[in-house]
Amino acid sequence: MTLKKVVFMGTPDFAVGTLEALIASEYEVTAVFTQPDKPRGRHGAPQMSPVAAAAEKAGIPVYKPRRIREQEAVDILRGLAPDVIVVVAFGQIIPEEILRIPPFGCINVHASLLPAWRGAAPIQWAVISGDRESGVTTMRMDAGLDTGDIILQEKTPIAPDETGGSLFDRLSGMGADLLVRTLRVIEAGEAVYTPQPAQSTTPYAKMLEKESGRIDWTADAETIERLVRGLSPWPSAWTRLDGKLLKIWRAKALPGSGKTARPGTLRTERGRMFAAAGSGELEILELQLEGKKRMTADAFLLGYDPGSGARLGEEPK
Repeated sequence: MTLKKVVFMGTPDFAVGTLEALIASEYEVTAVFTQPDKPRGRHGAPQMSPVAAAAEKAGIPVYKPRRIREQEAVDILRGLAPDVIVVVAFGQIIPEEILRIPPFGCINVHASLLPAWRGAAPIQWAVISGDRESGVTTMRMDAGLDTGDIILQEKTPIAPDETGGSLFDRLSGMGADLLVRTLRVIEAGEAVYTPQPAQSTTPYAKMLEKESGRIDWTADAETIERLVRGLSPWPSAWTRLDGKLLKIWRAKALPGSGKTARPGTLRTERGRMFAAAGSGELEILELQLEGKKRMTADAFLLGYDPGSGARLGEEPK
């Protein structure tokens, strides 16, 4: 059986590279399904998803169903008669009725080394948790959440200064290449489908929200540094200073410092900022106070020096 016609389902930036790799390959992308336009920016004007923009640029028909399980969407997919459906960060659960449509199944690109980090935010949680490596997995989807049979995987080390953003960019490119390789081994009849264990090897990679970035200064300095790196550039790690929101963009853990200060207590010294953690101390390298620009610590202290002894994390009164 020949594998030729592909329907692509995806929404964010992470999925764009895979779509573009498919367009440049020998396979024919006959349609793209993505999330509906959402209001964005200061004025809340509706904007299409990054995947929709890439598809329109390539002249590929785009469908934006409110719910992929709605009968109209299912009927459109049946009419398209794809040989395979490729799913990359689509944002909706694919029902079994759709999983059964393509003869080669629905193939997903997931940004973790399954069965690790099933869920919505595997990249950020891998950095936050201090994993030494990450990677991408292609799998044949089933009715579970990221539980389908593994086809191919590719690994990459997580650098000591890795951020969620830098790992995101790297895994996006890796996933694009891996997906095309996966389709080729499937078409050649050489794919090996390896079942996953029932239980994940890590906690569930739950979706991130603004509150996920709130810094708990009673945690040790290394844990806080990983949170800062993992949530950069979104949703960012944050605390409060003098009742104002303070985002911390870059920081460095100093495990042997700050032994006596209360967690969150600031110390400034020669243009440098340090905050006491539950264990150790965090040097704040780049930050952004509410209403101000993002800047380095030394630049920040030129115009706003809270002085040693101020405390981070206290809510406004």
